[in-house]
Amino acid sequence: MTNSLPLLLILLAVAVGVVVLCRILELPAMLGYLLVGILIGPHALGWIPDAPETRHLADFGVVFLMFSIGLEFSLSRLRSMQRLVFGLGTAQVVATILLVMLSSLFFGLDWRAGLALGGVLAMSSTAIVSKMLVERAELSTPHGQKIMGVLLFQDLAVVPLIIIIPALASSGEHLYLTIGLAMFKAALVLSALLIFGQRLLRPWFHLVAIQKSSELFMLNVLLFTLGLAYVTELAGLSMALGAFVAGMLISETEYRYQVEEDIKPFRDVLLGLFFVTIGMLLNLQNVITGIGWVLLVLLILLPFKAAVVTLLARAFSDDWGASIRSGLGLAQAGEFGFVLLTLAGGVHLLPAEVMQNVLAAMLVSMLAAPFLIQHAEAIVRRISPSAWMDRALQIHQIAVKTMATDAHIIICGFGRSGQALSRFLSQENIRFIALDLDPRRVHEAVAAGDSVVYGDAAKREVLVAAGLMRAKTLVITYDDQHSALKILHHVNQMRPDLPVVVRTADDTHIEELKKAGAAEVVAEVTEGSVMMASQALLLSGVPLNRVIHRVQENRAGRYAVFNGYLRTARIEDDAGDSLQPRFLSVRLNDDSSAVGRKLGELGLAELSVEVNAVRRRNVYGAQPSEDMLLQSGDILVLLGLPEALQVAESLLHNGK
Repeated sequence: MTNSLPLLLILLAVAVGVVVLCRILELPAMLGYLLVGILIGPHALGWIPDAPETRHLADFGVVFLMFSIGLEFSLSRLRSMQRLVFGLGTAQVVATILLVMLSSLFFGLDWRAGLALGGVLAMSSTAIVSKMLVERAELSTPHGQKIMGVLLFQDLAVVPLIIIIPALASSGEHLYLTIGLAMFKAALVLSALLIFGQRLLRPWFHLVAIQKSSELFMLNVLLFTLGLAYVTELAGLSMALGAFVAGMLISETEYRYQVEEDIKPFRDVLLGLFFVTIGMLLNLQNVITGIGWVLLVLLILLPFKAAVVTLLARAFSDDWGASIRSGLGLAQAGEFGFVLLTLAGGVHLLPAEVMQNVLAAMLVSMLAAPFLIQHAEAIVRRISPSAWMDRALQIHQIAVKTMATDAHIIICGFGRSGQALSRFLSQENIRFIALDLDPRRVHEAVAAGDSVVYGDAAKREVLVAAGLMRAKTLVITYDDQHSALKILHHVNQMRPDLPVVVRTADDTHIEELKKAGAAEVVAEVTEGSVMMASQALLLSGVPLNRVIHRVQENRAGRYAVFNGYLRTARIEDDAGDSLQPRFLSVRLNDDSSAVGRKLGELGLAELSVEVNAVRRRNVYGAQPSEDMLLQSGDILVLLGLPEALQVAESLLHNGK
């Protein structure tokens, strides 16, 4: 332990320094861990030996990675994207594996090594690509949907590859028997775990959760995850497969999000260690010696894989532009490729020099990935003029739609918030144009007669076509900070006088958005808390005028546009509270006079008291009918002046 402490401190110090540098350069932390492994590994500075203990600990990183993938496994998500996942995703993985197998035969590799290598190169980086798509606000675009569908299938394809690759190392005469036996055992173990595990999991997790101990809950998650990983390893399969099943079982329960949050620190630390050990495998001297082979593998990987994805994506749609962007987004190698490469190297399926060349090419491809995605638009314009024509046609259609519109409101996003806003605007006869990236939503809105067009509001030319220079206001109705900042940047450049209202989930980014030029930022959590407080105050008997006053004060402090008006609209002081209506909740007992009578027979209207709602066995009914027959246990929510409410309460209970 004494000897290992300096090594641990060296690892932590270098890892922290390099990962901080990657964060500053806006590169994925995974690349930082890989560089740490290259620097301090046995083939470079030699500070940490490539010991079996280090590799064994790093295996747990793979376990938690597969557990996280299992947590994200959703049958409903698969069904909604089944054409992209099982259509385009299957075609990409199968085509890449087959083409790499054929290519490997020309270089004297066995077909089994080619199959393993094909599985390695078929994977793309979920961490890098999803991060770039989120930052560029492209998740909802056609190419973003294609990319995420393929990445989802790649995550699923890892499971059978983890079973098949170790089986490929067996001798030729027993190969098919070994693969068949491995698949049979996997099917048997998975069936048993999925059938019996689901029945036992929920009651057991419920029993642990009601103890209200975060330490116990965390221990239970670790026990369940590592326990299933150990079971699959005992069955002759990999620990990663058991971890995937554990995550998949938990994903169907109500404890999924809590588990995901609790497991994150363990996953990130151990996964970082796994990528460090991957970097330690790379021998820079061998890479320099075989630089020609590295470049050849890199050329096969990037252009070859990009071309395969592009052609397959084109077969699934008519848009060359989206297809090329999908190809560029998925051209690089991925983190699961390292998992499969380590697995293939562990069973000596790939020669050492091939491992080194492939590993180096994978690292370079992942370093190139952010730049490819960043410049995808320029590449598409050069490769496919028709894609630019399609974009120009789309812009033209938006411009035609808004040509005769002036002093209108531009709505960015036509989800639930955008649709609610459009209804308010229609009631006031205010013209608007909405931009949305969901083709189905746009089609449904157009069919309903709404002024909605397909377009990415984060793009400068789309905003111009939507009449930015003639608009009266712009509203961003979806919660996407990166996209909102891009829109604000474009508005500040072209129409700095245009007021922009931004919706956000909470108050985390309010100051940043206001500094970027937002006139107002509406935080859902804050607005929800205001309405929650107003309802609680009203139902607690606080006078209506005082509640309105509190709400107005709160909004006057947060929204500058209301500040002048709301602060001058003063409500009567406490002396006038008795003249203000308020709410009162009255519960009917078994002996209450109103039980068994119709609401209209009570004569509450003669007291100027309104029955605002009736709650019956936790079922809330607003504006109840006068023919409603009252029952014991009903809670009547009354609205009126204080003295009238007292009389009404006495009438309900005593009949007087």
